[in-house]
Amino acid sequence: MNQSITPSHLADDSMRRAPPFIYRHVVCFEETNVVGNVYFTRHVSWQGRCREMFLKQHVPTLLDQIARDLRLVTLRVSSEYFEELNALDDISVEMRLSYLRQHRIGLDFDIVKLSSGSAIRAARGFQEIACMRATATGLVPIEPPAPLLQALKPFAGG
Repeated sequence: MNQSITPSHLADDSMRRAPPFIYRHVVCFEETNVVGNVYFTRHVSWQGRCREMFLKQHVPTLLDQIARDLRLVTLRVSSEYFEELNALDDISVEMRLSYLRQHRIGLDFDIVKLSSGSAIRAARGFQEIACMRATATGLVPIEPPAPLLQALKPFAGG
């Protein structure tokens, strides 16, 4: 099922339309199987890398808190696959804020195959992250830190 899109805008009007945070990637041979297509687990890995690059670029001060006692715990991950990806494909991983609920953050992802001026949605994913604080008695839910909230707002779905 090909789902053609233009960069940063899906053809599917039912989906949220906010400018995404974009992580660009070239698929490596090590990310493929013997047949030459991408292992399905790589899509989840790319979602994680996109999250990390977002933190690095938009909330670098949060890394100090993570080194101390802040934990961003992944509670749920999903991925739907629409288009096969292969070694040396250019892709973009587009991340948008889906929701903020108490200590939980929902993130939507689109993995887009880029070639010859066209863009095809290869996969769609979702992650739910909980903001937690490490204490002597275990993890405790906390509200997302203000710098993280501020950084996520421009990428809110709507």
